[in-house]
Amino acid sequence: MATIVRGSRSADIHRQLDHPVVDGDAHWLESVPVFHDYLKATGGQSMLDEYVKTQDGADRWFQTPAEERFRQRMGRPNYWFGPGNTVDRATSMIPRLMYERLPDFGIDFAVVYPTMGLGGFQGANRVQGAGLTSDLRRCCVRAYNIMAADMFRAYADRMTPAAIIPTVTPQEGVEEAEYAVNTLGLKVGMLHGVIQRPIPADEDWQPDPRRRRHYFDNLALDSPYDYDPLWAKMVELGLAYTSHSGSSSDTATRTSPSSVVQSRVGHFAQAHQIALKGLLLGGVPHRFPTLNFAFLEAGIAWAVNVCIDLMLIFTKFGREGLERDLHPHNLDPRQLRELFDEYATDEQFRGRIDRVFDENNLWPNQPGKTAEDLIVRAADWDEFAAAHITRPEQIRELFMHQFYFGCESDDPTVRWAFDEHSSMGTRFKPIFSSDISHFDVTDMTEVLEEAWELVEHELVDEQGFRELTFTNPVTLHGRMNPDFFKGTVVEAEAERELASPAVGV
Repeated sequence: MATIVRGSRSADIHRQLDHPVVDGDAHWLESVPVFHDYLKATGGQSMLDEYVKTQDGADRWFQTPAEERFRQRMGRPNYWFGPGNTVDRATSMIPRLMYERLPDFGIDFAVVYPTMGLGGFQGANRVQGAGLTSDLRRCCVRAYNIMAADMFRAYADRMTPAAIIPTVTPQEGVEEAEYAVNTLGLKVGMLHGVIQRPIPADEDWQPDPRRRRHYFDNLALDSPYDYDPLWAKMVELGLAYTSHSGSSSDTATRTSPSSVVQSRVGHFAQAHQIALKGLLLGGVPHRFPTLNFAFLEAGIAWAVNVCIDLMLIFTKFGREGLERDLHPHNLDPRQLRELFDEYATDEQFRGRIDRVFDENNLWPNQPGKTAEDLIVRAADWDEFAAAHITRPEQIRELFMHQFYFGCESDDPTVRWAFDEHSSMGTRFKPIFSSDISHFDVTDMTEVLEEAWELVEHELVDEQGFRELTFTNPVTLHGRMNPDFFKGTVVEAEAERELASPAVGV
Protein backbone atom coordinates (compact mmCIF):
# COMPACT_ATOMS: atom_id res chain seq x y z
CA MET A 1 0.00 0.00 0.00
CA ALA A 2 1.30 3.45 -0.90
CA THR A 3 2.39 5.59 2.01
CA ILE A 4 0.95 9.09 2.06
CA VAL A 5 2.68 11.52 4.41
CA ARG A 6 0.22 13.35 6.61
CA GLY A 7 1.01 16.69 8.19
CA SER A 8 2.46 19.62 6.32
CA ARG A 9 3.50 23.23 6.71
CA SER A 10 0.32 24.20 4.82
CA ALA A 11 -1.78 22.30 7.36
CA ASP A 12 0.04 24.08 10.18
CA ILE A 13 -0.66 27.47 8.60
CA HIS A 14 -4.31 26.57 8.14
CA ARG A 15 -4.65 25.89 11.89
CA GLN A 16 -3.50 29.46 12.59
CA LEU A 17 -6.22 31.02 10.44
CA ASP A 18 -9.58 32.22 11.73
CA HIS A 19 -11.31 31.29 8.47
CA PRO A 20 -11.55 28.34 6.08
CA VAL A 21 -9.63 28.19 2.81
CA VAL A 22 -11.61 27.88 -0.42
CA ASP A 23 -9.67 26.94 -3.53
CA GLY A 24 -11.21 28.74 -6.50
CA ASP A 25 -9.33 26.85 -9.22
CA ALA A 26 -8.03 23.35 -8.62
CA HIS A 27 -7.79 20.75 -11.39
CA TRP A 28 -7.93 17.01 -11.91
CA LEU A 29 -6.48 14.76 -14.61
CA GLU A 30 -9.24 12.81 -16.29
CA SER A 31 -8.61 9.12 -16.95
CA VAL A 32 -8.75 8.51 -20.70
CA PRO A 33 -10.38 5.04 -20.54
CA VAL A 34 -13.04 6.33 -18.16
CA PHE A 35 -13.82 9.26 -20.43
CA HIS A 36 -13.95 7.00 -23.46
CA ASP A 37 -16.55 4.81 -21.76
CA TYR A 38 -18.67 7.85 -20.85
CA LEU A 39 -18.37 9.16 -24.40
CA LYS A 40 -19.46 5.80 -25.79
CA ALA A 41 -22.39 5.66 -23.37
CA THR A 42 -23.41 9.18 -24.37
CA GLY A 43 -22.96 9.07 -28.15
CA GLY A 44 -22.37 5.47 -29.11
CA GLN A 45 -19.38 3.67 -30.59
CA SER A 46 -19.36 5.81 -33.74
CA MET A 47 -18.96 9.00 -31.71
CA LEU A 48 -16.13 7.45 -29.70
CA ASP A 49 -14.41 6.34 -32.91
CA GLU A 50 -14.72 9.84 -34.34
CA TYR A 51 -13.26 11.37 -31.18
CA VAL A 52 -10.31 8.96 -31.13
CA LYS A 53 -9.50 9.98 -34.71
CA THR A 54 -9.24 13.62 -33.64
CA GLN A 55 -6.45 12.66 -31.23
CA ASP A 56 -4.26 11.19 -33.98
CA GLY A 57 -2.47 14.52 -34.48
CA ALA A 58 -1.26 14.80 -30.88
CA ASP A 59 2.28 13.76 -31.87
CA ARG A 60 2.34 15.68 -35.15
CA TRP A 61 5.01 18.15 -33.97
CA PHE A 62 7.39 15.33 -32.98
CA GLN A 63 6.79 13.47 -36.23
CA THR A 64 7.46 16.53 -38.40
CA PRO A 65 11.00 17.47 -39.52
CA ALA A 66 12.34 20.67 -37.95
CA GLU A 67 12.42 22.54 -41.26
CA GLU A 68 8.76 21.77 -41.87
CA ARG A 69 7.81 22.86 -38.34
CA PHE A 70 9.27 26.28 -39.06
CA ARG A 71 7.67 26.45 -42.48
CA GLN A 72 4.23 25.71 -41.01
CA ARG A 73 4.87 27.64 -37.76
CA MET A 74 3.87 24.59 -35.74
CA GLY A 75 3.85 25.60 -32.07
CA ARG A 76 5.92 23.34 -29.86
CA PRO A 77 3.69 21.30 -27.55
CA ASN A 78 4.05 21.26 -23.77
CA TYR A 79 6.56 19.06 -22.02
CA TRP A 80 5.42 16.64 -19.30
CA PHE A 81 2.17 18.17 -18.15
CA GLY A 82 0.90 16.57 -14.94
CA PRO A 83 2.52 16.21 -11.51
CA GLY A 84 5.90 14.55 -11.55
CA ASN A 85 5.76 12.68 -8.22
CA THR A 86 3.78 9.48 -7.85
CA VAL A 87 1.48 10.40 -4.98
CA ASP A 88 0.49 13.75 -6.51
CA ARG A 89 -0.09 12.08 -9.89
CA ALA A 90 -2.42 9.57 -8.26
CA THR A 91 -4.10 12.40 -6.35
CA SER A 92 -4.76 14.29 -9.56
CA MET A 93 -6.47 11.27 -11.12
CA ILE A 94 -8.43 9.79 -8.19
CA PRO A 95 -11.09 12.07 -6.63
CA ARG A 96 -11.21 10.00 -3.42
CA LEU A 97 -7.48 10.48 -2.85
CA MET A 98 -7.69 14.20 -3.57
CA TYR A 99 -10.56 14.43 -1.09
CA GLU A 100 -8.53 12.72 1.65
CA ARG A 101 -5.45 14.86 1.05
CA LEU A 102 -7.10 18.31 0.94
CA PRO A 103 -6.43 18.93 4.67
CA ASP A 104 -2.69 18.41 4.03
CA PHE A 105 -2.92 21.06 1.33
CA GLY A 106 -4.51 23.45 3.84
CA ILE A 107 -7.70 23.52 1.76
CA ASP A 108 -11.21 23.07 3.14
CA PHE A 109 -13.19 23.23 -0.08
CA ALA A 110 -12.10 23.17 -3.74
CA VAL A 111 -13.69 23.97 -7.08
CA VAL A 112 -12.17 21.45 -9.49
CA TYR A 113 -11.76 22.33 -13.16
CA PRO A 114 -10.94 20.01 -16.08
CA THR A 115 -7.63 19.32 -17.77
CA MET A 116 -8.52 17.24 -20.81
CA GLY A 117 -11.68 19.30 -21.10
CA LEU A 118 -10.02 22.72 -20.72
CA GLY A 119 -9.89 23.29 -24.46
CA GLY A 120 -13.34 21.90 -25.07
CA PHE A 121 -11.60 18.76 -26.39
CA GLN A 122 -8.97 19.90 -28.85
CA GLY A 123 -9.72 18.61 -32.29
CA ALA A 124 -13.37 18.10 -31.45
CA ASN A 125 -13.78 21.79 -30.67
CA ARG A 126 -12.69 23.29 -33.98
CA VAL A 127 -15.35 25.55 -35.40
CA GLN A 128 -16.08 24.21 -38.86
CA GLY A 129 -17.15 27.61 -40.10
CA ALA A 130 -18.83 30.75 -38.80
CA GLY A 131 -22.15 29.75 -37.27
CA LEU A 132 -21.62 25.97 -37.47
CA THR A 133 -21.38 23.64 -34.48
CA SER A 134 -20.03 20.11 -34.07
CA ASP A 135 -22.10 17.16 -32.80
CA LEU A 136 -18.86 15.61 -31.65
CA ARG A 137 -17.88 18.62 -29.57
CA ARG A 138 -21.27 18.72 -27.90
CA CYS A 139 -21.20 15.01 -27.23
CA CYS A 140 -17.74 15.30 -25.64
CA VAL A 141 -18.91 18.14 -23.42
CA ARG A 142 -22.00 16.22 -22.33
CA ALA A 143 -20.00 13.06 -21.62
CA TYR A 144 -17.44 15.02 -19.62
CA ASN A 145 -20.09 16.72 -17.50
CA ILE A 146 -21.82 13.42 -16.71
CA MET A 147 -18.45 11.84 -15.83
CA ALA A 148 -17.43 14.74 -13.57
CA ALA A 149 -20.79 14.71 -11.77
CA ASP A 150 -20.58 10.96 -11.19
CA MET A 151 -16.97 10.89 -10.04
CA PHE A 152 -17.18 13.79 -7.58
CA ARG A 153 -20.71 13.27 -6.23
CA ALA A 154 -19.60 11.32 -3.15
CA TYR A 155 -17.18 14.10 -2.17
CA ALA A 156 -19.49 17.10 -2.49
CA ASP A 157 -18.87 18.37 1.05
CA ARG A 158 -15.27 19.27 0.11
CA MET A 159 -15.11 19.38 -3.70
CA THR A 160 -17.33 20.42 -6.57
CA PRO A 161 -16.43 19.91 -10.24
CA ALA A 162 -16.95 22.61 -12.86
CA ALA A 163 -19.23 21.77 -15.74
CA ILE A 164 -18.10 22.74 -19.22
CA ILE A 165 -20.49 25.29 -20.73
CA PRO A 166 -19.72 25.48 -24.47
CA THR A 167 -19.82 28.94 -26.01
CA VAL A 168 -19.37 28.36 -29.74
CA THR A 169 -23.01 29.44 -29.96
CA PRO A 170 -25.19 30.82 -27.16
CA GLN A 171 -27.89 28.21 -27.74
CA GLU A 172 -25.65 25.24 -27.03
CA GLY A 173 -24.39 27.06 -23.95
CA VAL A 174 -27.93 27.56 -22.69
CA GLU A 175 -28.83 23.92 -23.29
CA GLU A 176 -25.75 22.52 -21.56
CA ALA A 177 -26.05 24.92 -18.61
CA GLU A 178 -29.63 23.78 -18.03
CA TYR A 179 -28.62 20.13 -18.22
CA ALA A 180 -25.58 20.57 -15.97
CA VAL A 181 -27.54 22.32 -13.22
CA ASN A 182 -31.04 20.86 -13.45
CA THR A 183 -30.15 17.26 -14.34
CA LEU A 184 -26.64 16.71 -13.00
CA GLY A 185 -26.80 19.06 -10.02
CA LEU A 186 -23.54 20.83 -10.88
CA LYS A 187 -23.10 24.40 -9.69
CA VAL A 188 -19.99 25.79 -11.43
CA GLY A 189 -19.84 26.56 -15.13
CA MET A 190 -16.48 26.82 -16.93
CA LEU A 191 -16.78 28.56 -20.26
CA HIS A 192 -14.50 29.99 -22.91
CA GLY A 193 -14.62 33.77 -22.90
CA VAL A 194 -13.14 33.91 -26.39
CA ILE A 195 -13.90 31.73 -29.39
CA GLN A 196 -11.60 31.59 -32.41
CA ARG A 197 -13.64 31.98 -35.59
CA PRO A 198 -12.62 32.12 -39.24
CA ILE A 199 -12.97 35.54 -40.85
CA PRO A 200 -16.09 35.34 -43.06
CA ALA A 201 -14.59 37.41 -45.89
CA ASP A 202 -11.88 34.78 -46.40
CA GLU A 203 -14.53 32.42 -47.73
CA ASP A 204 -14.20 34.34 -51.01
CA TRP A 205 -10.75 32.87 -51.63
CA GLN A 206 -10.37 29.93 -49.20
CA PRO A 207 -13.07 27.23 -49.24
CA ASP A 208 -11.57 25.36 -46.25
CA PRO A 209 -12.56 27.22 -43.03
CA ARG A 210 -9.64 25.65 -41.14
CA ARG A 211 -7.20 27.48 -43.43
CA ARG A 212 -8.78 30.90 -43.21
CA ARG A 213 -7.47 33.65 -41.01
CA HIS A 214 -9.15 33.74 -37.62
CA TYR A 215 -10.15 36.28 -35.03
CA PHE A 216 -11.10 36.08 -31.35
CA ASP A 217 -14.79 36.60 -30.70
CA ASN A 218 -15.24 38.01 -27.17
CA LEU A 219 -18.95 36.99 -27.06
CA ALA A 220 -20.11 40.56 -26.52
CA LEU A 221 -18.66 43.35 -28.64
CA ASP A 222 -18.98 42.78 -32.41
CA SER A 223 -19.93 39.13 -31.91
CA PRO A 224 -21.88 37.40 -34.70
CA TYR A 225 -24.23 36.06 -32.00
CA ASP A 226 -26.30 37.60 -29.22
CA TYR A 227 -25.08 35.92 -26.02
CA ASP A 228 -27.53 37.71 -23.73
CA PRO A 229 -29.76 34.58 -23.54
CA LEU A 230 -26.78 32.67 -22.13
CA TRP A 231 -25.94 35.37 -19.58
CA ALA A 232 -29.60 35.50 -18.54
CA LYS A 233 -29.69 31.71 -18.18
CA MET A 234 -26.57 31.74 -16.02
CA VAL A 235 -28.12 34.31 -13.70
CA GLU A 236 -31.29 32.21 -13.55
CA LEU A 237 -29.32 29.04 -12.72
CA GLY A 238 -26.97 30.74 -10.25
CA LEU A 239 -23.82 30.16 -12.31
CA ALA A 240 -20.96 32.64 -12.24
CA TYR A 241 -19.08 33.32 -15.47
CA THR A 242 -15.76 31.55 -14.88
CA SER A 243 -13.54 31.62 -17.94
CA HIS A 244 -10.48 29.45 -18.40
CA SER A 245 -9.70 30.68 -21.90
CA GLY A 246 -6.18 30.75 -23.23
CA SER A 247 -4.51 31.95 -26.41
CA SER A 248 -1.56 29.57 -26.70
CA SER A 249 -2.99 28.26 -29.98
CA ASP A 250 -3.21 31.73 -31.52
CA THR A 251 -1.56 31.27 -34.90
CA ALA A 252 -0.81 34.98 -35.17
CA THR A 253 1.23 35.51 -32.00
CA ARG A 254 1.93 32.23 -30.21
CA THR A 255 3.33 29.62 -32.58
CA SER A 256 7.01 29.31 -31.76
CA PRO A 257 8.21 26.04 -33.32
CA SER A 258 11.00 25.76 -30.75
CA SER A 259 9.91 27.38 -27.46
CA VAL A 260 7.03 26.42 -25.19
CA VAL A 261 7.90 29.41 -23.00
CA GLN A 262 7.60 31.91 -25.86
CA SER A 263 4.15 30.65 -26.77
CA ARG A 264 2.87 30.06 -23.24
CA VAL A 265 3.84 33.02 -21.06
CA GLY A 266 0.96 35.47 -20.84
CA HIS A 267 -1.42 33.47 -23.02
CA PHE A 268 -4.18 33.32 -20.38
CA ALA A 269 -3.91 37.06 -19.74
CA GLN A 270 -4.08 37.82 -23.47
CA ALA A 271 -7.31 35.86 -23.87
CA HIS A 272 -8.83 37.40 -20.73
CA GLN A 273 -7.99 40.92 -21.88
CA ILE A 274 -9.93 40.34 -25.07
CA ALA A 275 -12.88 38.87 -23.18
CA LEU A 276 -13.03 41.45 -20.38
CA LYS A 277 -12.80 44.48 -22.64
CA GLY A 278 -15.47 43.04 -24.92
CA LEU A 279 -17.80 42.33 -22.00
CA LEU A 280 -17.31 45.77 -20.49
CA LEU A 281 -17.62 47.78 -23.71
CA GLY A 282 -20.44 45.53 -24.87
CA GLY A 283 -22.40 46.44 -21.74
CA VAL A 284 -22.85 42.91 -20.38
CA PRO A 285 -22.12 43.80 -16.71
CA HIS A 286 -24.54 46.73 -17.03
CA ARG A 287 -27.35 44.56 -18.39
CA PHE A 288 -26.62 41.77 -15.89
CA PRO A 289 -25.53 43.53 -12.69
CA THR A 290 -25.85 40.38 -10.55
CA LEU A 291 -23.62 38.26 -12.80
CA ASN A 292 -20.12 37.72 -11.42
CA PHE A 293 -17.20 37.26 -13.81
CA ALA A 294 -14.01 35.33 -13.00
CA PHE A 295 -10.93 35.19 -15.22
CA LEU A 296 -8.81 32.27 -14.13
CA GLU A 297 -5.12 31.34 -14.04
CA ALA A 298 -3.74 34.67 -15.26
CA GLY A 299 -3.05 36.48 -11.99
CA ILE A 300 -3.86 40.08 -11.17
CA ALA A 301 -1.14 42.13 -12.90
CA TRP A 302 -2.86 42.19 -16.29
CA ALA A 303 -6.16 43.19 -14.69
CA VAL A 304 -4.62 46.14 -12.85
CA ASN A 305 -3.08 47.31 -16.10
CA VAL A 306 -6.32 46.95 -18.08
CA CYS A 307 -8.37 48.72 -15.41
CA ILE A 308 -6.01 51.70 -15.32
CA ASP A 309 -5.75 51.80 -19.12
CA LEU A 310 -9.53 51.79 -19.51
CA MET A 311 -9.99 54.55 -16.93
CA LEU A 312 -7.34 56.69 -18.60
CA ILE A 313 -8.53 56.12 -22.16
CA PHE A 314 -12.07 56.94 -21.11
CA THR A 315 -10.91 60.49 -20.39
CA LYS A 316 -9.83 60.72 -24.05
CA PHE A 317 -12.26 58.47 -25.92
CA GLY A 318 -15.34 58.89 -23.78
CA ARG A 319 -17.87 61.14 -25.48
CA GLU A 320 -17.20 64.07 -23.17
CA GLY A 321 -13.44 63.81 -23.56
CA LEU A 322 -13.66 63.54 -27.34
CA GLU A 323 -15.81 66.61 -27.67
CA ARG A 324 -13.88 68.60 -25.09
CA ASP A 325 -10.36 67.88 -26.31
CA LEU A 326 -10.49 66.59 -29.89
CA HIS A 327 -13.58 68.02 -31.59
CA PRO A 328 -12.70 69.44 -35.04
CA HIS A 329 -14.49 72.69 -34.17
CA ASN A 330 -11.87 73.27 -31.46
CA LEU A 331 -9.52 74.38 -34.21
CA ASP A 332 -9.62 78.02 -35.25
CA PRO A 333 -8.52 77.96 -38.93
CA ARG A 334 -7.75 81.69 -38.99
CA GLN A 335 -5.45 81.53 -35.97
CA LEU A 336 -3.90 78.32 -37.27
CA ARG A 337 -3.08 80.02 -40.59
CA GLU A 338 -1.52 82.95 -38.76
CA LEU A 339 0.72 80.58 -36.80
CA PHE A 340 1.78 78.81 -39.99
CA ASP A 341 2.55 82.14 -41.68
CA GLU A 342 4.62 83.26 -38.72
CA TYR A 343 6.50 80.09 -37.85
CA ALA A 344 6.45 77.74 -40.87
CA THR A 345 9.32 79.55 -42.54
CA ASP A 346 11.62 76.59 -43.21
CA GLU A 347 12.44 75.63 -46.77
CA GLN A 348 10.33 72.49 -46.55
CA PHE A 349 7.13 74.55 -46.04
CA ARG A 350 7.79 77.02 -48.87
CA GLY A 351 4.98 76.93 -51.44
CA ARG A 352 3.07 74.24 -49.56
CA ILE A 353 1.17 76.09 -46.83
CA ASP A 354 -1.70 77.04 -49.12
CA ARG A 355 -2.14 73.39 -50.01
CA VAL A 356 -2.44 72.47 -46.31
CA PHE A 357 -5.44 74.80 -45.96
CA ASP A 358 -6.98 74.89 -49.44
CA GLU A 359 -6.93 71.09 -49.87
CA ASN A 360 -8.17 70.28 -46.34
CA ASN A 361 -4.97 68.73 -45.07
CA LEU A 362 -5.30 69.78 -41.43
CA TRP A 363 -5.85 66.12 -40.42
CA PRO A 364 -2.94 64.14 -41.93
CA ASN A 365 -4.55 60.76 -41.20
CA GLN A 366 -7.71 61.81 -43.08
CA PRO A 367 -6.50 63.98 -45.99
CA GLY A 368 -9.03 65.93 -48.01
CA LYS A 369 -11.70 65.89 -45.31
CA THR A 370 -13.24 69.00 -43.82
CA ALA A 371 -14.11 69.49 -40.18
CA GLU A 372 -17.77 68.92 -41.05
CA ASP A 373 -16.89 65.64 -42.77
CA LEU A 374 -15.20 64.41 -39.61
CA ILE A 375 -18.05 65.53 -37.36
CA VAL A 376 -20.62 63.68 -39.44
CA ARG A 377 -18.48 60.53 -39.39
CA ALA A 378 -18.38 60.51 -35.59
CA ALA A 379 -21.94 61.71 -34.96
CA ASP A 380 -23.02 58.51 -33.18
CA TRP A 381 -19.63 57.49 -31.87
CA ASP A 382 -19.56 56.74 -28.15
CA GLU A 383 -17.32 53.81 -27.28
CA PHE A 384 -18.78 53.51 -23.78
CA ALA A 385 -22.46 53.99 -24.60
CA ALA A 386 -23.44 50.30 -24.35
CA ALA A 387 -21.76 50.11 -20.96
CA HIS A 388 -23.61 53.25 -19.78
CA ILE A 389 -20.30 54.57 -18.48
CA THR A 390 -20.14 58.32 -18.10
CA ARG A 391 -17.40 58.55 -15.45
CA PRO A 392 -14.06 56.69 -15.15
CA GLU A 393 -14.99 55.75 -11.58
CA GLN A 394 -17.69 53.45 -12.97
CA ILE A 395 -14.97 51.35 -14.59
CA ARG A 396 -13.21 51.05 -11.26
CA GLU A 397 -16.46 49.98 -9.60
CA LEU A 398 -16.92 47.13 -12.07
CA PHE A 399 -13.46 45.81 -11.29
CA MET A 400 -14.14 46.12 -7.57
CA HIS A 401 -17.53 44.42 -7.53
CA GLN A 402 -18.25 42.11 -10.48
CA PHE A 403 -14.81 41.02 -11.70
CA TYR A 404 -12.69 38.33 -10.00
CA PHE A 405 -9.21 37.13 -10.92
CA GLY A 406 -7.64 33.73 -10.33
CA CYS A 407 -4.19 33.99 -8.71
CA GLU A 408 -1.87 31.06 -8.15
CA SER A 409 -0.16 30.58 -4.81
CA ASP A 410 3.33 31.57 -5.95
CA ASP A 411 2.26 34.85 -7.59
CA PRO A 412 3.85 37.84 -5.77
CA THR A 413 1.86 40.37 -7.82
CA VAL A 414 -1.22 39.53 -5.74
CA ARG A 415 -0.10 42.48 -3.61
CA TRP A 416 -1.21 44.81 -6.43
CA ALA A 417 -4.80 43.75 -5.87
CA PHE A 418 -4.75 45.55 -2.53
CA ASP A 419 -2.48 48.49 -3.40
CA GLU A 420 -5.18 51.09 -3.91
CA HIS A 421 -2.66 53.94 -4.12
CA SER A 422 -1.09 52.47 -7.27
CA SER A 423 -4.33 51.38 -8.95
CA MET A 424 -6.35 54.61 -8.91
CA GLY A 425 -8.32 53.63 -5.81
CA THR A 426 -9.27 50.14 -6.98
CA ARG A 427 -9.29 47.14 -4.62
CA PHE A 428 -9.42 44.05 -6.79
CA LYS A 429 -10.88 40.62 -6.06
CA PRO A 430 -8.16 37.95 -6.42
CA ILE A 431 -9.20 34.36 -5.75
CA PHE A 432 -6.85 31.71 -4.43
CA SER A 433 -6.16 29.20 -7.21
CA SER A 434 -4.03 26.22 -6.24
CA ASP A 435 -3.79 24.81 -9.79
CA ILE A 436 -3.10 21.40 -8.27
CA SER A 437 -2.81 18.57 -10.81
CA HIS A 438 -0.92 20.75 -13.28
CA PHE A 439 2.80 20.88 -14.05
CA ASP A 440 3.49 24.13 -12.19
CA VAL A 441 2.55 22.61 -8.80
CA THR A 442 5.49 20.40 -7.95
CA ASP A 443 4.24 19.52 -4.45
CA MET A 444 0.52 19.76 -3.67
CA THR A 445 1.16 20.11 0.05
CA GLU A 446 2.96 23.43 -0.49
CA VAL A 447 0.26 25.50 -2.20
CA LEU A 448 -1.10 27.24 0.91
CA GLU A 449 2.41 27.53 2.32
CA GLU A 450 3.48 29.41 -0.81
CA ALA A 451 0.45 31.67 -0.66
CA TRP A 452 1.15 32.46 3.00
CA GLU A 453 4.58 33.78 1.99
CA LEU A 454 2.70 36.88 0.79
CA VAL A 455 2.00 37.60 4.45
CA GLU A 456 5.41 36.53 5.73
CA HIS A 457 7.14 38.83 3.23
CA GLU A 458 4.75 41.67 4.11
CA LEU A 459 3.37 41.88 0.59
CA VAL A 460 -0.20 41.30 1.79
CA ASP A 461 -1.68 41.71 5.26
CA GLU A 462 -3.85 39.06 6.91
CA GLN A 463 -7.04 40.81 5.83
CA GLY A 464 -5.89 40.64 2.22
CA PHE A 465 -5.00 36.97 2.68
CA ARG A 466 -8.49 36.32 4.04
CA GLU A 467 -10.03 38.00 1.00
CA LEU A 468 -7.81 35.98 -1.33
CA THR A 469 -8.42 32.56 0.21
CA PHE A 470 -11.95 32.87 1.58
CA THR A 471 -14.03 36.00 1.04
CA ASN A 472 -13.56 36.33 -2.70
CA PRO A 473 -14.03 32.66 -3.66
CA VAL A 474 -17.12 32.58 -1.43
CA THR A 475 -18.72 35.73 -2.83
CA LEU A 476 -17.90 34.81 -6.45
CA HIS A 477 -20.20 31.81 -6.25
CA GLY A 478 -22.29 32.49 -3.16
CA ARG A 479 -23.76 35.73 -4.46
CA MET A 480 -24.87 33.92 -7.59
CA ASN A 481 -26.25 30.93 -5.71
CA PRO A 482 -27.10 31.35 -1.98
CA ASP A 483 -27.15 27.54 -1.61
CA PHE A 484 -23.76 27.04 -3.22
CA PHE A 485 -22.03 26.05 0.03
CA LYS A 486 -24.99 24.27 1.59
CA GLY A 487 -23.97 20.82 2.77
CA THR A 488 -20.25 21.60 2.59
CA VAL A 489 -17.72 21.74 5.40
CA VAL A 490 -17.64 25.53 5.08
CA GLU A 491 -21.41 26.05 5.05
CA ALA A 492 -21.68 27.97 8.32
CA GLU A 493 -18.64 30.19 7.73
CA ALA A 494 -19.67 30.94 4.14
CA GLU A 495 -23.18 31.88 5.27
CA ARG A 496 -21.81 34.30 7.85
CA GLU A 497 -19.38 35.78 5.31
CA LEU A 498 -22.11 36.38 2.76
CA ALA A 499 -24.26 38.06 5.39
CA SER A 500 -21.46 40.31 6.64
CA PRO A 501 -21.82 44.03 5.85
CA ALA A 502 -18.04 44.23 5.70
CA VAL A 503 -18.04 42.13 2.55
CA GLY A 504 -19.67 44.96 0.61
CA VAL A 505 -22.00 44.88 -2.35
